[in-house]
Amino acid sequence: MSFGSVPSVSVSDVPEPGPSAALLDVREDDEWTAGHAPGALHVPMGDVPSRMADISVDGTLYVVCRQGGRSARVVEYLQHAGVDAVNVDGGMVAWQQAGLPVVDDAGRPATVY
Repeated sequence: MSFGSVPSVSVSDVPEPGPSAALLDVREDDEWTAGHAPGALHVPMGDVPSRMADISVDGTLYVVCRQGGRSARVVEYLQHAGVDAVNVDGGMVAWQQAGLPVVDDAGRPATVY
């Protein structure tokens, strides 16, 4: 899936969330509840414009969805708003396939598919 000039990284290049990097999950509530990356911030794609204050980060914002399509569109929007945003290639499906941790809201191991 190609989105032109949208900067992208593989799941293996996403750093741990911290002061210089954050992970934003833009999937819907039911997708988030099924499983998400530990430390991610959840703001569904449709809520991003109204929740920009919740999305502020001092460094790079890594944006993830299920497979990368929605997150690429959110990255475009965020870049136009002046945010240093990067799309996570392959989304949470690639995340889980790479063996990276996926948890539910209680922190228990979970899956995205």
